[in-house]
Amino acid sequence: MHKVIRIGTRDSELALWQANRVQRMLNELEYKTQIVPIKSTGDIILNKPIYELGITGVFTRNLDIALLNNEIDIAVHSMKDVPTILPEGIIQVAVLKRANNSDIIVLKDTEEFFGLKEATIATGSLRRKAMWLNRFPTHTVVDLRGNVNTRLNKLKDNDWNGAIFAAAGLERIGKRPGGAVNLSWMISAPAQGAIMITSLNEDDYIKDACEQLNHYETEVCVSVERDFLHRLEGGCTAPIGAFAYIDDKTKEINFKGVLLSKDGKKKIEVAKTVPLDKHRYLAKDCADYIINRGGKQLIINDINVEEEAGINIFSTKSISLSQTKLFHNTISSSSSDFIKIRSNRIPSKVIKEPIENVVITSKNGVEALLDNFSKDELNFKNIFCVGRRTKKLIEQKIGLVSYSENNAQKLAEYLSTKLKGQVVTYFCSDIRLDTLPIILSENGVTLNEVEAYKTMYSPIDIKEDVKGVLFYSPSTVESYLQKNTSDKVAFCIGESTAKEARKHFNNVEVAKVPTVESLIELVNLYYV
Repeated sequence: MHKVIRIGTRDSELALWQANRVQRMLNELEYKTQIVPIKSTGDIILNKPIYELGITGVFTRNLDIALLNNEIDIAVHSMKDVPTILPEGIIQVAVLKRANNSDIIVLKDTEEFFGLKEATIATGSLRRKAMWLNRFPTHTVVDLRGNVNTRLNKLKDNDWNGAIFAAAGLERIGKRPGGAVNLSWMISAPAQGAIMITSLNEDDYIKDACEQLNHYETEVCVSVERDFLHRLEGGCTAPIGAFAYIDDKTKEINFKGVLLSKDGKKKIEVAKTVPLDKHRYLAKDCADYIINRGGKQLIINDINVEEEAGINIFSTKSISLSQTKLFHNTISSSSSDFIKIRSNRIPSKVIKEPIENVVITSKNGVEALLDNFSKDELNFKNIFCVGRRTKKLIEQKIGLVSYSENNAQKLAEYLSTKLKGQVVTYFCSDIRLDTLPIILSENGVTLNEVEAYKTMYSPIDIKEDVKGVLFYSPSTVESYLQKNTSDKVAFCIGESTAKEARKHFNNVEVAKVPTVESLIELVNLYYV
């Protein structure tokens, strides 16, 4: 008997509409479902703008926790609210076909105020505020928070000229006023108008169910937009817009992005069109364009300078500007990537002849192959892999996957029974677990290892006054110890990382939830 799929959602009217849509789609596929409303921090705290709450994923975090606590099976989100990096163990399983991505202004009276020197507009979005002030620098923009109904009522009760909304939100619940005006010049938030479904990585039943709801074209476009946002380190702390769409006739993906100062006085824009099958570096190229024209400095200049902190913390993985702002104002932080990935040059003779059996255990392996060869050059008969994301990338870029598992041990056990006496080519890192090679060797499977990429330790000397260090994997612990001492507090994102840290550190703390945000909370609770 199939289990009932518990659909987690915020309890606002719009969020429930989105959850009900997902429920209907799953029910049409004959899955049993149940909706589970959950309060979010963003719904509770209404007296501050989103960008001042000091929380990444303000409308998604409680749903993430509910997933990790097995209180729900899937979470349904407005995709523009979802951080670009999901918590460890949680994956994107589907993106529904995008609705209207536009911003609209709901007018209090008429459009005449557009030409006036003085007018008052309401919005809780930093992006909308900056873009409005860039176009109308003499206008006043006031903060507006709450769900759709709350914001519409506030517009009625206040002496404002208008308020800005996402068109999709009003349209979905049937509350778009007839006189609302499309703001065609305003570049929307990354993934605006799209609905994302997340689940636990380990739940194959749920993933199989939800993947049937995925809209590929929307997924491609929003992934470019979110990658652009991630590379600029925007989150909710910088005014960043991004929109991509696929031209059905030319099969090209068109992208436009923008970064503004918070006051709207400075703006850097980019637009680029590439063939759909050549969009891998589209977000990177556009983000680099913005950065090279002063974008990074523009963001830095907008960050409020806090009083000099008394406690120094170091992260062994680069963290975003929005995540940095989560630390208490008595704590200062710095970061650097102690682990880096680099594709190797793979000799052409490796793939000169068709390969019967191939094993790939990570997306890094896929990307390393594609850095060396085209899809047509990769003549693999049977591809075996680890991880749903790896499988998805392989089938998009290389070919069909014959079999996949959640971890290397399970895959090795499967291959041991199916490929006894055969040869398997394994595209791996120079640093890899011994699990798969050992199990295959013990069961009569010959393993041909090809070092496709390097996992490189990249430690730096940290200052002596650093009191605590954030770790994200056993490898980050090992990398850190190459140049630094263990006389610090080790803050670990999960138990496997903590296990390695306890070998060296006397004081080890573990986050309750395996997210960067939870790790930062742990630091705040420890010192403040």
